[in-house]
Amino acid sequence: MTGVWVKPAAAWTGVERFEAGKGHPAVIRLAAVAALGGLLFGYDTSVINGAVAAIQSHFAATAATLGLTVSSALLGSALGAVAGGRIADRHGCLLAMRLAAVLFVLSAVGSAFAVSLAMLGSSRFLGGTGVGIASVIGPAYIAEIAPARIRGRLGSLQQLAIVIGIFVALLIDYLIAAAAGGSKAKFGLGLEAWRWMFLAMTLPAVAYGLLTLTIPESPRQLVRMGRLEEARKVLREVLGNVNVEQKLAQIRHTLAGASQQGGFADLRGPALGLLPIVWVGIGLSVLQQFVGINVIFYYSSVLWQSVGFSESDSLIITVITSVVNVATTLIAIASIDRVGRRPLLIVGSVGMAVTLTVLAVVFGAAPVNANGQPVLHGLGGPIALIAANLFVFSFGMSWGPTVWVLLGEMFPNRIRGRALGVAAGAQWISNWTVSTTFPALKNAGLGLAYSIYAAFAVLSLLFVLRFVTETKGIELEELSKRFEGAAER
Repeated sequence: MTGVWVKPAAAWTGVERFEAGKGHPAVIRLAAVAALGGLLFGYDTSVINGAVAAIQSHFAATAATLGLTVSSALLGSALGAVAGGRIADRHGCLLAMRLAAVLFVLSAVGSAFAVSLAMLGSSRFLGGTGVGIASVIGPAYIAEIAPARIRGRLGSLQQLAIVIGIFVALLIDYLIAAAAGGSKAKFGLGLEAWRWMFLAMTLPAVAYGLLTLTIPESPRQLVRMGRLEEARKVLREVLGNVNVEQKLAQIRHTLAGASQQGGFADLRGPALGLLPIVWVGIGLSVLQQFVGINVIFYYSSVLWQSVGFSESDSLIITVITSVVNVATTLIAIASIDRVGRRPLLIVGSVGMAVTLTVLAVVFGAAPVNANGQPVLHGLGGPIALIAANLFVFSFGMSWGPTVWVLLGEMFPNRIRGRALGVAAGAQWISNWTVSTTFPALKNAGLGLAYSIYAAFAVLSLLFVLRFVTETKGIELEELSKRFEGAAER
């Protein structure tokens, strides 16, 4: 077989009739439950923000050990992402979701009652493993149950849940710290406020686990596992008036030749040992992190304190930034299926490059105090705050949600889970690299740090222009056929 597959004239008539309508409540409900893992993803990765200063004081941590503790969750996330993709392809998405929920609960309790940095770091590692699994399973499941016409909007729910989770974590950090009189103060049951920040995650984690009991397995995973009658039922539920037998045949064809053991042999290819499409996913993942977005959320309260803001004001600024992130994600949801994935990435890259350059100039030109930290006088502070929030805006309406949508839909059916796991694993390793190097870069000069992130923003633009193709409105089976045709040419 050669060339690009062209769908037969009547191949998708059932799906297209359904998609011409206004949507389907069943699909939205399933996507929302899957995206709840993203909320825990956002909460777990950001809750540390309000607790960093208290943890450093309580355990007398050095900058190096603190950085390792903060970033331990990210190493767990890399492991969880790779493992989650394999679990999904071998055992289905639901098992992976439930495993993630258990890990979130264990992490919350272990972090709250940690008696040493080692215990805290281990608990954060467990939570990170859950985050990694959720980061793979959410996009994969949503892509596989969503009709093509609204797949971008539903896929963006993952990022919306992530940023809401970030907002909730930062808001809870602020409220608990304010009620207790500081993150180091006692809050209730003899526990310090920072411990309650972690413990609060148990409620949504338990809710996530219970809700996964109410949704069906992905129809494409059901076909992979040979559970065809269940697949028929789910396809009717999510696609409405569709020729189910024809759809099943198309899914089975695109799964032909896939490893039944969920191994990684199917990802091997001529481009440095991997299929080119896997490298594109890795590139998107790495660049999404190397622009430095998570510095804003992991270290922002400490960052703003270092340039003269109080702890309370710094936490408020961080909460406002997270609100901006939520608002811009809503913009992406409204536009991604109209504008397309590629245009959003291009606009976002330009915006990030400009705003990061402004931050580099402001911090690079700022005088330093006796501790070697920049001091923003006059218009420097407002300009930095505006530029930081415009950077979050540029990221939130583009690279934040769009990369997750692309990772969920761009890979062929037979390798989706594993390929997504590898790409997400690269994303978490990149996230870890940025997070662990930022304290040293901050000490070397924030102007230097933001200059590096600005350079990667420019590189992200070049990468999209060269390697990313549009997937808007194309059925997953058609994307799989196009991949096969391109691979055989």
